[in-house]
Amino acid sequence: MNSQTEKISLQGTAGVIEVQRDLPSGEARGIAVIAHPHPLFGGTMDNKVVQTLARAFVSCGWTAVRFNFRGVGASEGAHDEGRGELEDMLHVVGQLAPEGQLAIAGFSFGAFVASCAAEKLWAARDVRQLVLVGTAASRFSVATLPAEAHERALVVHGEADDTVPLAAVMDWARPQSLPVTVIPGGGHFFHGQLPLLKSLVARHLRAGTE
Repeated sequence: MNSQTEKISLQGTAGVIEVQRDLPSGEARGIAVIAHPHPLFGGTMDNKVVQTLARAFVSCGWTAVRFNFRGVGASEGAHDEGRGELEDMLHVVGQLAPEGQLAIAGFSFGAFVASCAAEKLWAARDVRQLVLVGTAASRFSVATLPAEAHERALVVHGEADDTVPLAAVMDWARPQSLPVTVIPGGGHFFHGQLPLLKSLVARHLRAGTE
């Protein structure tokens, strides 16, 4: 992504996990681990929305960690419908963000995996931020967020998303009284609106430090 991007290989339960780590200038506030969209539909850690999330975190002083799920790019193994992908994400957190302030983020299928990771990690870790974009609520059983997580969570969805209808995300969020930020006219991949998405995420992250 930039000259400060580090390429890392981790050993996961299905073999090598390919990782890229983007560093902020100065001391990092914490580490954000970001999950990419569905592997069977071209999703990788180089997805533009995933990179936009990484840039937003880095601009706010966080180290941003992106990784390829099993079977994607140089990551070994095969797609596992979310189960193994959650293992991958938890392994990346355990290896590269074992302590300190942690942020969990994801896009589409990655938001589903990120919600499950947050649910698993919440009691044991200082999860300071949770960012879910284009959450695949119509296709997967997205985890319910802990009530205490709501003030730290940003859920963003496109009004005109034809991959994951906004109504499905509202049906997931409504029983939790969890706010959803809707980008007017936005599609699933936020074409032409990535600067706005970055701005929304950065605003949320800055507000979390006040």
